Amino acid sequence: MISTRALQVFAGAGACLLIALSSAAIGFSPRGTSSGAFSQSAAAREIPAANQIEPKQWAEMLAQSKEKPAAVCVGFQFLYTSAHVPGAVYLGPARTDAGLDLLRKWAEKLPRNKILLIYCGCCPWDNCPNIHPAFEALQKMGFTRIKVVHITQDFDKDWVEQGFPIEKGK
Repeated sequence: MISTRALQVFAGAGACLLIALSSAAIGFSPRGTSSGAFSQSAAAREIPAANQIEPKQWAEMLAQSKEKPAAVCVGFQFLYTSAHVPGAVYLGPARTDAGLDLLRKWAEKLPRNKILLIYCGCCPWDNCPNIHPAFEALQKMGFTRIKVVHITQDFDKDWVEQGFPIEKGK
């Protein structure tokens, strides 16, 4: 029987961590790696500080910038549908080959010097399985102005509860 607390964690933005813990328990390793469910999660810490942007900075950039950056959510669809950054597209979780393929197809027609903002927000930064694969794929494609939103807790706490603008739905 699943406890009420476990359901609350799953229903909230901690779903990513719960999924990772469950995956590790059954021996699932994302994208075929053998080092376990947390191998990609830890990689989010490896994104250079120069490529990170805080939610408040991103909100200010969206409000003031003449050049609207291309924004993409690389997390889970149910989180995107419930609330996302205005103008952001959803392409699937970047922890999957299918999500990365969609990201690459979307990005291939963009100028390599365009500002690209990527975010997930499924869980705390250090546990996110989606950010690093997306960042790495875009870097390999030659993009030079990639910004990754540094979401310390989750999208709800770090963006929605701060009063930054959102859109709902697809």
